[in-house]
Amino acid sequence: MVPRAASGRNIPAYTARLMADVYWIGVFLGVGIALGTALAGFLAASRVGLVAAVVVAAVLGFLAGLFLRDEAASVAAAIGGVLGALAAAEVVRGALRRGGARSGTAFLVGGGALALALAALIPVVGYLEAVALPLLALRMRRRRPERYAGLRTLARD
Repeated sequence: MVPRAASGRNIPAYTARLMADVYWIGVFLGVGIALGTALAGFLAASRVGLVAAVVVAAVLGFLAGLFLRDEAASVAAAIGGVLGALAAAEVVRGALRRGGARSGTAFLVGGGALALALAALIPVVGYLEAVALPLLALRMRRRRPERYAGLRTLARD
């Protein structure tokens, strides 16, 4: 059903383009998060690797958005890449600290990144990922157990 004016002429739909832009920005935000998550899975074992993952995710996200959509999508993908790399780094470092294998951790985080990218195709989920993942990473960081000097000295004996 097309809306018509009193004169009988069709009223142009102005919301379709706006909604498409909102959808695609959310998709590219989620894809950037997935890209940053995957890179953090492979690189975030050290601080230098984390910085590399953040920078590479931001650059690749920006370029992907620029080539596939427009400037707004490229900025969203770059922001998503940074958020995804920082959030996933907390998971990767925690897994490695607790004795996880690097290759296994990278494989599992890469699978999670694929799930994040596919979920971003659902409307609004890319925006929810951008809010939820950093909050979950902060929660994980606060719940990290503290190390005590007495336990380290006992471990050396």
